Amino acid sequence: MSTALTGAPPAGLPRQSAAPDPLLHPDPAVAAEHAAVESLLRCWVRETGAAPGPDGLLRIPVLGGAARLAAPVRYWSACGWHRFGAATLDGPATLEGEGGEGTPVDAVTLAALVASAAAERPDPGQIADLAARVADSVVRTADVLAYRRRAEEATDWPFLQAEQALLLGHPLHPTPKSRDGLGPAQSAAYSPELHGAFRLHWYAVDRELLAADSAAGVPADVLTARLLGDRSLLPPGTAALPLHPWQARELALRPEVAGLLECGRLHDLGAQGELWHPTSSVRTVCRPGRPWMLKLSLGLRITNSRRENLRKELHRGVEVHRLLESGLGAEWRAVHPGFDIVRDPAWIGVDLPALGDPNGLDTVLRSQPFGPAEQVFCVAGLVAERPIGAGSRLPSRLGDLLRGLAVRSGRPTQTVAGEWFLRYLDAMVLPVLWLDGRAGIALEAHQQNSLVLLDEDGWPVGGRYRDNQGYYFRTSHAARLAARLPGIGAHSDTFVDDKVIDKHFAYYLGINHVLGLIGALGSQGLADEGVLLAALRGFLAGPQAAATGSGMPELLLDEPFLHCKANLLTRLHGMDELVGPVATQSVYVDIPNPVASR
Repeated sequence: MSTALTGAPPAGLPRQSAAPDPLLHPDPAVAAEHAAVESLLRCWVRETGAAPGPDGLLRIPVLGGAARLAAPVRYWSACGWHRFGAATLDGPATLEGEGGEGTPVDAVTLAALVASAAAERPDPGQIADLAARVADSVVRTADVLAYRRRAEEATDWPFLQAEQALLLGHPLHPTPKSRDGLGPAQSAAYSPELHGAFRLHWYAVDRELLAADSAAGVPADVLTARLLGDRSLLPPGTAALPLHPWQARELALRPEVAGLLECGRLHDLGAQGELWHPTSSVRTVCRPGRPWMLKLSLGLRITNSRRENLRKELHRGVEVHRLLESGLGAEWRAVHPGFDIVRDPAWIGVDLPALGDPNGLDTVLRSQPFGPAEQVFCVAGLVAERPIGAGSRLPSRLGDLLRGLAVRSGRPTQTVAGEWFLRYLDAMVLPVLWLDGRAGIALEAHQQNSLVLLDEDGWPVGGRYRDNQGYYFRTSHAARLAARLPGIGAHSDTFVDDKVIDKHFAYYLGINHVLGLIGALGSQGLADEGVLLAALRGFLAGPQAAATGSGMPELLLDEPFLHCKANLLTRLHGMDELVGPVATQSVYVDIPNPVASR
């Protein structure tokens, strides 16, 4: 584990640049290049502790010190959401004062240079892989921006609109839109940002091979048969299994699956039924009016990981549903009636040991509780920058909402943003702390896993959490959880040491979610980060947070450093974040804690 010692920004560094925003460049390719450059530079700053000089330039020594990257700071964020101008490369002549300005650097070159500088022992293969993924991400981002700058919203369902709003992807990931293996036509159909939609591909599974579980009151195979619709398609003695069409084509090439199709134990029913829409995770799909979403296995490498369902995750989703229905959910809602978990109470798949785990054939049935007019938004989509309009101000859905509230109330936007943030903490963060402190269940509540419910005026009133991967049961609560649900954890592999949970919980809820929200508000000119950090300290030190029993408020207030995922270094190590023990799935660094009292 390394430690990043980020110095304070130099005195007098401009908080916001008045220059035109490069993300609003009329050429989508130029805007996409700049988005990638900014993401890489943010990763570098977070993972190495770099800081700009007194002149407002971030400088990165590269090529063993023979050259230097430089980028002007447009906005310096206490929470890591920095904004930068164009990056340039200074060669030996420039460094010695004999040349003029440096040479402009594209995102792929920047990726190769910073990757070589970041790695203790640079691996040419991993650096080449990173550069290729950055190139893929840039091209896909340009395609998204070109499409969205000419297209209207494809749906009036608020939930799906927010799922389709992550045009630039994770702001602190080196390859936020990399989707290795998707051609242009597939990308158009399967990408939420491109308003993708497709019919599910269906298999009929011999019941002797069927694996399934359900706590939904109805067997999983009955639910999938209803989703298929035309039950006459199912041969006798089979169950309906929905698949992602990309996955179905890939599975047919696996010898074990091809053999089952050939001997008739699996039947390929092809594409059937209505159009489904990918959500922000790409592999989870929804359809307006349907009571279920489907979390499909998808062997694509999206950002760092292949997205095929692991069997322990399927057990975990059902287990959490049963645990909440045992009485825990009622206790939770009595204290925080506006918050709940989007349940994953059933799954269906195939038992085929020869394929291993994951086998690529398992599908989760996720409840779909959101009505057509309900104002529920993925937090990542709500704060996401949307460089698709004209003008000098970079829009986001949250920015539009807060400015509208400010106009209607006759108050400054920053004042409204501060109140909105405090209400958000009550609606979204307190319930997560309660579940941790009172039940011993920590949620991997990063922004993409978190959904905020807004009232008709746009104020936060509740929330939802989703993700059957992202539950951590504290070992210190093992006896109490087992008393609620005997046998808990036997198949889900969910119990984790408290110290490991503390570090990961602080990253997902503290850094990614709450500090990410503060950084978004600051970098978009909607609020002062210092004011919001002070508000957060007051919230964490207050009686409501203490009443949750969680140790997270004290950790965030007192620890000088926080354990933070390092997405650039994780990518350089070739790690799949969904494989292996929780403690070693990713590279982490320690970063200065901006919440801690000074």
